[in-house]
Amino acid sequence: MSLGGSLIVPDKINAHLLKDFKKVLFKNTGKYKFVVVCGGGQTARTYIKGLNYEDIKNKEYLQGLLGIASTRLNARFMTYFFGREANQGMPHDMVDVENLLKIHDVVFCGALRYALNETSDATSVKLARYFNTSFINLTNVSGLHDKNPLIYKTAKFIPEITHKEFYKMVSKIKFKPGQHFILDQKAAKIIKKYKIPTYILGPDMKNLDNLLNNRHFVGSVIFS
Repeated sequence: MSLGGSLIVPDKINAHLLKDFKKVLFKNTGKYKFVVVCGGGQTARTYIKGLNYEDIKNKEYLQGLLGIASTRLNARFMTYFFGREANQGMPHDMVDVENLLKIHDVVFCGALRYALNETSDATSVKLARYFNTSFINLTNVSGLHDKNPLIYKTAKFIPEITHKEFYKMVSKIKFKPGQHFILDQKAAKIIKKYKIPTYILGPDMKNLDNLLNNRHFVGSVIFS
């Protein structure tokens, strides 16, 4: 699953939400193991925007590296927050993640490597593909909307959408480092290609628990 940086540290550490998240994951470790890819959130965007003030060679590449570092910082924090039950070392590739899952029920990571026009979203989806699992995206809105509901009061909630329709929606947006959208373009392409069942949930962790236990939840489903 992907844990948005906006849920970890919107302006300060979101301790109440993260305690609920921790409780839900540990409640369900009897049935599942979890790989949690942390986003960079506002921390990443702050550093990324900082480079826009100067004419710097390879700026977009360097902004990508800043984004990766921010995701790993958030992941490192989450391992400390979860304590001994989670991994303490930070994985840098999928084999590392797989090896850590043999020891821990919950493994945190950030983006695993730099790739052009990708965010940690793509890392999350690639891991879902690697482990042949469904993908859950936890974000700061209740699910997928036709436009940003935090900005537009008229935004319409989309409870279900096909992979093809979702990819068409995302493809209209031009990629930029630190972009703020439900999933990046590369992630949308991968879930479409491999028909990965995808769930987009908001900050209410009751919905995550309900999804994990096949109960009714509020969120969006992306399907074939």
